[in-house]
Amino acid sequence: MTQLHELSAAELGEVYRSGRASPVEVTESVLAHIARWEPTLCATWALDPDGARAAARAAEGRWQRGAPLGPLDGVPCTLKENIATRGVPVPLGTAATDLVPATDDAPPAARLREAGCVILGKTTMPDWGMLSSGLSSFHRLARNPWNPALNPGGSSAGAGAAAAAGYGPLHLGTDIGGSIRLPAGWCGVVGFKPSNGRVPIKPPYYGRVAGPMTRSVRDTALMMGVLSAPDARDTMSLPAQTLPWDDLDIDLRGLRMGLQMDPGWGLAVDPQVAAAVQAAARAFEAAGAHVEIAGPASTREMMDGLDRFWRMRSWMDFRKLPPERQALVLPYIREWIEMGEQLSGEQVFHGFSQMGAMRDAAVAACAGFDFVLSPVCPIATYAADWASPTNDPARPLEHIAFTVPYNMSEQPAISIDCGQTADGRPIGLQIVGQRHDDIGTLRLAAAWERLRPPSRDWPLPP
Repeated sequence: MTQLHELSAAELGEVYRSGRASPVEVTESVLAHIARWEPTLCATWALDPDGARAAARAAEGRWQRGAPLGPLDGVPCTLKENIATRGVPVPLGTAATDLVPATDDAPPAARLREAGCVILGKTTMPDWGMLSSGLSSFHRLARNPWNPALNPGGSSAGAGAAAAAGYGPLHLGTDIGGSIRLPAGWCGVVGFKPSNGRVPIKPPYYGRVAGPMTRSVRDTALMMGVLSAPDARDTMSLPAQTLPWDDLDIDLRGLRMGLQMDPGWGLAVDPQVAAAVQAAARAFEAAGAHVEIAGPASTREMMDGLDRFWRMRSWMDFRKLPPERQALVLPYIREWIEMGEQLSGEQVFHGFSQMGAMRDAAVAACAGFDFVLSPVCPIATYAADWASPTNDPARPLEHIAFTVPYNMSEQPAISIDCGQTADGRPIGLQIVGQRHDDIGTLRLAAAWERLRPPSRDWPLPP
């Protein structure tokens, strides 16, 4: 029998409307489920049971009066801890942060609160979000619910683990190079990086977005309907636009799809990952789509330049810290940052320019296609206590060649489960849409949910 904590956001709306269960009952079920899982997964920080219960009681009253705030009223959710919420510090994943309570809700948190969502608390991330890992100098080591010896990925590490483990249906991550899609792929959930500016965020930054991490495309779409509301605090946001988030139908016949299996640099694609993604492409082809090989979306020079720029950006923040706080930063991150001290102005400027070069290359690679299919990552997940798939700060970004170009090009991209390795590690399929075609990208992901073989049961707490 399906438990209350297992219900999707779409299902909860119907449950609340019919009176079969209340937001209070659902919240209690989710909190109990988190308590069973959390000693193993360590996916949360600043969990707020009392605040969640108060929000659930308020939502229960609105449903009883027949006046819910919307389809997500009373639905439990978590936020990545770099999304500010009023009164809660924002550690940014590192022990070096001075824990000062935030004065306001960031735009995504404000939209979810206004929609009546029951905010359970925060999910964990690595230091400054600069790892695709659950390793952090501030948080406990986050683990993957499919196998706690494995990494959930990052930097939305706790969100990916929480979504797969069933910590309620809705989770919010952020992504600047793959930080939503990588943990979504390695945890077997849906992770949507919307078009840059589609979801207002503060502070905005080149390539940085916030987006949903859920167990289904339908729940992701429901969440986008709330998150995409305008907020003037994001000076890089798109103009307000009413989009049909609830319409996920698409005709696959005649769609032009690119299949990108060679990213141009980075780790070699694991044969099991390649086989799963190629099988998805064949399924779309059998349903009427035209699939052709797509070329790489970036080069080694582009990524090396971006790496240098990111190192310098982080070095400038790091050097402002007093020595005693610098010493608290994760050693792997500290070693990566300190390489920035040796960079010249010319190298940093060239690195900055590679964001534009990568943008041009990604858009060109997608030209002529309605959508591009690829692996989310060349490999399945890796050891829980490693900082990255290479575990080498001199080569920290070898696994993001399929994801980072689409941050720079501002295109929507989604990770969705397309199988698992022989030892049970999830494999993510990435679907990339044309710039601003968020609806089309979600529709194609929903079509894949219908085409793919039945998914295995979700993992259970030990």
